[in-house]
Amino acid sequence: MAVCCDLEADINGEETFLLDKKIICSFSGRLSKLFGKSTGANRNKVIFNDFPGGAENFELISRFCYNNGEIDINPSNISLLYSAAEFMEMSKSVSGNCNLLEKTKKCIEELGYWTWPDLLVALKHCQEMQQVATSSGILEKCLDSIVGRLAITSEASPCASTSSPDSSGLRLSCDTRSTESLKNSFSRANWWFEDLSVLSPNLVEMLVKSMVSRKYNQVIISRFLLYYQKSKFFTASSDEKRQVLEIVIDGLYTLDPSCISCKSLFGILRVVLNLNISKSSRNKLECMIGSQMDQATLDNLLIPSPYGTSYLYDVNLVLRFLKAFLCEGGWRLSPTRMRKVASLMDLYIAEVAPDPFLRLSKFLALVVALPDSARDCWDELYHAIDVYLEVHAGLSEEEKVKVCCALNYEKLSSDACVHLSQNAKFPSKSSVQAVVSQQLKLKNLLQGTKNSKPDMDSPCKLNETRGKAKKGEGSEQIVLYSGRLDISGDNENLRAHLQGMQWRVIELEKLCKKMQAQMAKLMKSKTPPTHSTARSLPRLCS
Repeated sequence: MAVCCDLEADINGEETFLLDKKIICSFSGRLSKLFGKSTGANRNKVIFNDFPGGAENFELISRFCYNNGEIDINPSNISLLYSAAEFMEMSKSVSGNCNLLEKTKKCIEELGYWTWPDLLVALKHCQEMQQVATSSGILEKCLDSIVGRLAITSEASPCASTSSPDSSGLRLSCDTRSTESLKNSFSRANWWFEDLSVLSPNLVEMLVKSMVSRKYNQVIISRFLLYYQKSKFFTASSDEKRQVLEIVIDGLYTLDPSCISCKSLFGILRVVLNLNISKSSRNKLECMIGSQMDQATLDNLLIPSPYGTSYLYDVNLVLRFLKAFLCEGGWRLSPTRMRKVASLMDLYIAEVAPDPFLRLSKFLALVVALPDSARDCWDELYHAIDVYLEVHAGLSEEEKVKVCCALNYEKLSSDACVHLSQNAKFPSKSSVQAVVSQQLKLKNLLQGTKNSKPDMDSPCKLNETRGKAKKGEGSEQIVLYSGRLDISGDNENLRAHLQGMQWRVIELEKLCKKMQAQMAKLMKSKTPPTHSTARSLPRLCS
């Protein structure tokens, strides 16, 4: 039987096909409309510049036409055939057989019954033709089927748990506590990681969104994203690594913060430092880390400064973490979490204080970053400031006063105040303030007024405090020393005088505590207090 070749088809410039126009037009509505009943030319030529799937896919639909509407539709070609059938408008039925568009649609509707390997094959081919597969809706249906399958297996495995992102993520019952049971349970939770790690970053982004919308276990999602990042980094180029990291960070950002460990986030950060990822993704990562600052360690924060800067550690990055902690924490900022972060920052400030290139503005920003209530004691900060002043001996008096204004003298221990009063690196005002603060604390103890704490956060408020103290009853003795001191005089004489006075204050504080203990005993026994102890107080104060 002679074959007619009266149609020439150029497919995307890849290949040219010689076809029987009558056979092809009988199945394709698009070509049928194009040529109509024209028979004027011996051979017609059609050029397709955007045929889905290229020459390989055109050959498939040509075989369908020449086989009288018969073709094997399988997971590896369904996306190609469906896209080509839509493009060529192959909705005509010939010889009672279903048309290609109808056949592929019916096959897609049965995606939910496909085996897992078949779904992976279809998804892989959708990935190769993502634009076509997305527009046709096949990709979305394939992802939905995969997520649905994962959800079913997750529900069938009761060991999965969201209790802790740092743990194995599996909760064992009393009768399955062996190591072998733990491994088996974990493998049931992540059995699909390797299969889906071959997906492109864009498909992983779509997969994660679908999982989140279907309320899939977010701890498992976070583990998959971390696994995906590590598996892709073995052979990826710098640009591919950047793209993978951005998708992973954006995906983690959509999850509940409790599903991601602080350690994992810092692990991603270490990789990010060497890649130029987008500002948006970097901000998201910093926000996630900042919201978990109370779980960080000092080693986590000791991140080298960016290239081209002189200081040792990246202080600006830590300040951004703190800002995120205070802003993003919201109602979760309990006093316990605040104290943990304050203790961590005390360690960090002590670590960066010896850096000779650390600017005063940055050091002060670290000191005042947290609210005053975050610390019960300021001794660690005092020692860090002491180190900073020693290393930066060239600071002016005004700059030193700026640093000391950040100290809360009310929360310094007696030992720290004694050390400060003898510390030649600190301005004279700070020495006076330390002593006055201790005196006022002692006054409050003597008067039993625990709630009447003066505002003594800094030496900048010294004059105001003195004015208030002089108006109080019996305050003449407490402010006597500070009134007589000439700060502008000889510093050595001043410090010697302060040292002697400080020892008197400490002795008086000890005596006061002893008196309070005796008074408590007397109150219990309801007997009047003795006079000998009460009369000893003026002699020590004089």
